[in-house]
Amino acid sequence: MIDQESKRLHAKLKNIGWTEEDCRLIAPLTLEINKLKKEQDAIILAHSYQSPDIVYGIADFVGDSYGLSVKAAKEKAKKIVFCSVHFMGETAKLLSPEKEVFVPAVAGCSLAESIKPEDVRALRKRYPKAGIVGYVNTSAAVKAECDACCTSANVVKVVEAMPQKDVVFIPDKLMGKNLQKLTSKNIILWNGTCIVHEEFRPESVDAIRQQYPDAKILAHTECEPVLVDKVDFAGSTSQMINYIKEHEGSQYMLITECGLTDRVKAEFPQKSIVGTCNLCPYMKEIMLKDVLQVLKHPRKDQKIEIPTGIAIKARKALDKMFELEKLTDAR
Repeated sequence: MIDQESKRLHAKLKNIGWTEEDCRLIAPLTLEINKLKKEQDAIILAHSYQSPDIVYGIADFVGDSYGLSVKAAKEKAKKIVFCSVHFMGETAKLLSPEKEVFVPAVAGCSLAESIKPEDVRALRKRYPKAGIVGYVNTSAAVKAECDACCTSANVVKVVEAMPQKDVVFIPDKLMGKNLQKLTSKNIILWNGTCIVHEEFRPESVDAIRQQYPDAKILAHTECEPVLVDKVDFAGSTSQMINYIKEHEGSQYMLITECGLTDRVKAEFPQKSIVGTCNLCPYMKEIMLKDVLQVLKHPRKDQKIEIPTGIAIKARKALDKMFELEKLTDAR
């Protein structure tokens, strides 16, 4: 069994430098986790920023936070284990209230933690005529105070469809600045940032352009606008993966968290990655041993519970996102 599992893992991980011996070390853990999830009628979700052993060893679905929650809601499994930061587990619970949802590590997020529900209420008082759009990278309690939510992929559509001329966009000020260039609305910003994406500098794009003139440079829209203006494509993690799938170029620089770079190396071995990436300390808190523990003996703090009142209001904001997105598409 260990030999077979080691070979399975190595087939997936060899393109990012894992040896068969490396795979043999984790094989007992992945075997036990995959056995337990089947016995418990559970599915495991892994955000693209998770480590390769989780992404390719135990995950049933890999992608960005909201997309994974949507997929999980369509599955018949009774239990969801979301290898992600805490707010992503909350989103999965909002879309699958009848299912048990767990996060292996109670990991935070600099962006989600930059704003609290009382901050949103204060913004509403300060800008009474403005609509409030909350990025999905927020807690359920913050979502509950918003008029609508959005993702990094649909933010322009959602904001454009808001009935108000002024729109408070929370919490990512850098994404908000990028958004302002793409919408006719007046965007009111909050001072939140992602510690991964705020560290990238436009000079790194210039350096890669000089060294690798044929490389396509992709960036997340959580990066600063002066950098985003220099790249070939800016979007969400899933949009960057799709871009690479659809283009024939052989060299890419990904200005985002290192987990996405690992995915490209593993899934597109014919394509090369140039430049550097940044690690998210929160996403990398989760280890295989944590997933095994949550399946065997889950702690109370690992189980996602959302007060009913907050859940109802937060789900309403998520539903509004769909409504506004469809409204923009219909125009």
